[in-house]
Amino acid sequence: MKVCIVGAGAIGGLLAVRLAQAGASVSVVARGAHLEAIREHGLSLIAEDQSQHNVRLTASSSLAELGAELGPHDVVVLGMKAHQLAAVAPELHHVLGPDSRVVTTQNGVPWWYFEKFSGAHAGQRLESVDPGGVIARHIEVERVIACIAYPAAEIASPGVIRHIEGNRFSLGELDGTRSARLRVLSELLHEAGFRAPMSTDIRSEIWLKLWGNCSFNPISALTHASLAEICEFPLTRELAANVMREAQAIGDKLGVRFLVSLEKRIAGAQAVGHHKTSMLQDVEAGRPLELDALVGSVMELGRITETPTPYLSALHACTSLLAKTLRAQHARLRLEPTG
Repeated sequence: MKVCIVGAGAIGGLLAVRLAQAGASVSVVARGAHLEAIREHGLSLIAEDQSQHNVRLTASSSLAELGAELGPHDVVVLGMKAHQLAAVAPELHHVLGPDSRVVTTQNGVPWWYFEKFSGAHAGQRLESVDPGGVIARHIEVERVIACIAYPAAEIASPGVIRHIEGNRFSLGELDGTRSARLRVLSELLHEAGFRAPMSTDIRSEIWLKLWGNCSFNPISALTHASLAEICEFPLTRELAANVMREAQAIGDKLGVRFLVSLEKRIAGAQAVGHHKTSMLQDVEAGRPLELDALVGSVMELGRITETPTPYLSALHACTSLLAKTLRAQHARLRLEPTG
């Protein structure tokens, strides 16, 4: 099995190491110091039990280069964040063959949400996650297998991934079927040591994770608080609950099944402890925020379903200003003379 991981960051890097150890032929797309370290020393993983693993694999910053060297891949995993997809999508053809599958692992509402959708909004494009339809034009929906990544991981240093906890990657066809190709991918991940259940309602599972992401992520980015701190402070706990009520009202209109109660979902976040959300980690690292995929997309679905979103809109406005301020600060730092 030839697997290309496009975006060998925390989750992509974890997958790359484990799949390579399981016998897959893995190549990765990475950038900067991370890419150079992988080329020189291989890609390393610090596992949950603190054991260390290293694999040698083909690494490049260019999909065209990988395609020319290795040809089409059986599976292409999109491991980058949602706002990075549009820039990558036009280059994917270099590593795709007639039967290549494209696995999407992004948080938030995916660009394909209304494809193969049974409902009033079938075929609707979400401008917040696919501006101008660039992604849809370059990734054939028939190739797509949805994946929800639950593990927590981080880049400890260039070329080194630290796996914090979790080993579940839920998989699903967009039409809810349990296809032969879905089974093959599930078995591949199982051989790599992951749990990979096949969902017949992947959109409802997306909402279960999104429910927390659209509330806790922006609150944490604004307050620099951990999940436990947000849930234990009455005012932010109630704010998160109000945001989640708005999201649930939208999901209900789209036919989503919320399999746990709102309070149980909050309790689950609290139980994670003093963990920084991905958006807070991006704030601290100076990276762009996943605001459109995690919050803007839910607001757009609110407009589509005619559902009011005052709490979501307020959070979005404040976090958008934070993102703008951070961009300006980083731009100034790049322009300042050194030495």
